This record gives sequence, structure tokens and C-alpha cells, in this order.
Amino acid sequence: MFFDPRYLFYVGPGLVLALLASFYVKSTFRRFSQVSLRNGMSGADAAAAVLRSAGLPDLRIEEVGGFLSDHYDPSTHTLRLSPDVYRGRSISSAGVAAHEAGHAIQHAQGYALMGLRQALVLPANIGSQVGLYAVIFGTALHAFQLAWIGVALFAAVVLFQLVTLPVELDASRRAREQLVHVGAVGPDEAAGVRSVLNAAALTYLAGLVTAALQLLYFVTSLRSAERRD
Repeated sequence: MFFDPRYLFYVGPGLVLALLASFYVKSTFRRFSQVSLRNGMSGADAAAAVLRSAGLPDLRIEEVGGFLSDHYDPSTHTLRLSPDVYRGRSISSAGVAAHEAGHAIQHAQGYALMGLRQALVLPANIGSQVGLYAVIFGTALHAFQLAWIGVALFAAVVLFQLVTLPVELDASRRAREQLVHVGAVGPDEAAGVRSVLNAAALTYLAGLVTAALQLLYFVTSLRSAERRD
């Protein structure tokens, strides 16, 4: 299975999509990072305004290193923004910061899919590591029961990606609406925010497609191995 050319046939399109999505989101972010907000707000300011509007004025907003390393940590109720977003005063900065604030709002309001995604983090981590090796070694050793257990474990990765996509889309929707509502962006600037967040959504779609194709490859390869045995 290590050198099976069918792997590239199955998973290759997903990997190409992931590369294209990564390039697109970075180029879109950089393009709109050159467009300053008319009100001069930073990403941290925009996130704070969105959180205040949602009744979450005390939630912490911190700067964290890295490029587009922005995330919301539900365990500590902390919004962590990369330097370009935290300090930036552009459409990109406002959009990404508000998106992460959208996750904080989801958490505060008990958004069901976000809770489900959090519950799937551990199974997905196990599936991406233990499940992957169980499929590979189970098939190689003709221990097909072990291999099918690995397939079941890896399916948690696909489920995680499937749940992640609507969670991210919902956070982006909340971000766009709240940015306009609090006056952080004007109607014309909101179009730029939409472009940035739509580009980011492609990365989650690519993750889902790649994981699903990989699962399909495991299932078809395992079935073929069983027929040959």
C-alpha cells in the first residue's frame, strides 16, 4: 500500500484542491490586507466590537505568533490572533478576526455543531494516527479485521471534517453580519470581507474532500485485498 499508484488516483485530486485552496486563501488575504478600513480599526478592535455586540465584552483577545494562526480556544475562552490580524487595519484583518469572534459567539450560545466538533477532536486524532496504521499493517499482514477497525477509526476524520465545514461557514456568516451591524465595515468593504472568508472556506472543503477520498481508497483497497486472499 505504500507504493500503490491508485493512491494518487484516489487522493490526488483532493491534494491538488488543498494546495490550490491554500494558495488562494493566502493570496486573497494578502490582496485585501492592502485595503485599509476607512474607520482605521485594527483586527483586535473589530473582534472586540463584535464580541461586545454579542454580549461577550470580557472575553480575552491575545496576539499569537505565526501567519494566519488565528483561532478561538474554547477551553480558556480566549481569542488568539496572528500579528497580521491583531495589529492589521485592513479588510483582511477585520474579516479573519471577526470570524474567530464568530466561533466565540457559537460557543457562548451553545451552537450544537461546534459542540459536536469539539467532541470529535479526540476520535479524529486517533483515527488519523492509529486508524491509518491499522489499515496499512492490517492489510499488509492480511489481518483484515484489524484493517477494518482502522477504516472505522479513520472514518472519524471524515466525520470531523464534515462537521467542521458548516461550523466554519456559520462563523463566517456571523462575522459578516456583525461587522456591518457594529459599523466596523461599510457595505462595500463587506464585499471584501466576504471574499476573504469565502477563500478560507475552500480550505475546509478541501480537507473534507481529501479525507473522504482517502477513506474511499482504504475501503476499495481493503476489499480488493480480501478478494485476492
